[in-house]
Amino acid sequence: MSIPDHYDLLVVGGGINGAGVARDAAGRGLDVLLVEQYDLAAATSMASSKLIHGGLRYLEQGRLRLVREALAEREVLLRMAPHLVRPLSFALPIDGAQRPAWQIRAGLWLYDHVAGRSSLAHSGRMQLNADSGLHARFRSAFVYSDARGDDARLVVANARGAADLGASVRTHTRCTNLQPGGSGWIAQLQSKDATSCVVHARAVVNATGPWVSRFLGECGVAEARGPARLVKGSHVVLKRQLPGERSYLLQHTDRRVVFVIPYEDEFTLVGTTDVPVSEGPGLAEISTEEIEYLRGVFVRYFAVPFADEEIVWTFAGIRALHDDGSSDPTRVSRDYVLDVHHAQNGAPLLSVYGGKLTTYRTLAEHVMARLRGRLPEMGPAWTARAPIPGGDIADGDLDRLINALHEQYPELPTTWIRGLAHRHGSLTENILGSARTPADLGQHFGGGLTAREVDYLVAKEWAVSADDILWRRTKAGLHATATARTDLEVYLAAVRSKL
Repeated sequence: MSIPDHYDLLVVGGGINGAGVARDAAGRGLDVLLVEQYDLAAATSMASSKLIHGGLRYLEQGRLRLVREALAEREVLLRMAPHLVRPLSFALPIDGAQRPAWQIRAGLWLYDHVAGRSSLAHSGRMQLNADSGLHARFRSAFVYSDARGDDARLVVANARGAADLGASVRTHTRCTNLQPGGSGWIAQLQSKDATSCVVHARAVVNATGPWVSRFLGECGVAEARGPARLVKGSHVVLKRQLPGERSYLLQHTDRRVVFVIPYEDEFTLVGTTDVPVSEGPGLAEISTEEIEYLRGVFVRYFAVPFADEEIVWTFAGIRALHDDGSSDPTRVSRDYVLDVHHAQNGAPLLSVYGGKLTTYRTLAEHVMARLRGRLPEMGPAWTARAPIPGGDIADGDLDRLINALHEQYPELPTTWIRGLAHRHGSLTENILGSARTPADLGQHFGGGLTAREVDYLVAKEWAVSADDILWRRTKAGLHATATARTDLEVYLAAVRSKL
């Protein structure tokens, strides 16, 4: 493992917060190294509800500042990543047994106005019909607007943006030891092939998510705020059974809410749970109890099947939240807390607790503000109006881009072009190049994933394994057969042998 040995900033953790910090810092002129022990977005950051939202339920908990910031960021992300973040309409079926209609109406009015001007439609009320898939007893619903986002691709795009600005990005690389030395920190790094090296950094950001406490313990640093509160959230993906593109927010009898969202054209996403985790962090899996919980909420509202054979994918992630003392895991704040430890030499180690996918960019700005005293030469904040890679689409009009690509590549399947545009935005042409026919793109692995894109994901997006590609860089895993997956693994082995 050969990398430079001196950096201004070492970021440990390749989830959305780590990637966002690395991009922000690199754009301010700092020398940045981002290391991730697995793949980018391998844990919590690929296991969200895929929403860019203010969090309607957080209003009920009185977390007005968090909702205001998240709604303002929803507007920023719609502008800077129009290929990855898109408007989404929600229906909230009226069920007087849970929250009265007046209370919901008041909450939605506040949700519409708390962040000021919005490009999305305001909330209202609608009559439901038999085509909704809901039980007949649900006759009306409130409707409101939010946005969906591709969480894992947002991580990768931010890491790509950081690298384009000069940052070094190393996946499958673990920081095994961190000690103060000289005027900064000395970090021992170990790669997947067991080779190791030592780097020096003036400051370190611990963005390890559910590993935040373990990392501090391994560094011999006591947590000023106590250990993180670990909460698991899980989802199931069903074969598509609901018509249209409307999503639903369902109120359960325990006053929790569950999202039901159209997903990847042919599927429906249902989640999330909130389960306290007592054991150490790791790559999480859904439990049987969580599947039954989500099934119970779903069938209470919908007159369509939620049988085991309808489940095509499940995923789970563990969130490391600041422990605010709440006994109910659903009420533990999703706001982020930044904790800074200074070594005897004054070098800062900043740890990130909590945070939402929606607010990663402002979190990164706050991280940089806390580090400015140690890194005074850094430039000003810059990310609010800078598109992420692939996001520089004229007027943010993704449909216009897709139509232009259809005209340029008329012999390629419409679904392939649409999928590529949603994943790569304005960079799609870099992948398609001079291709004219499907055969020009090489082997097809399902879901519009071709050898040409695989080559790009390996060369430009740090993809190594089949899972990196099938579930994080794309969602082709929802479509790929077992044979196609084996073919992809064989193809990747051949690609790696040439590197």
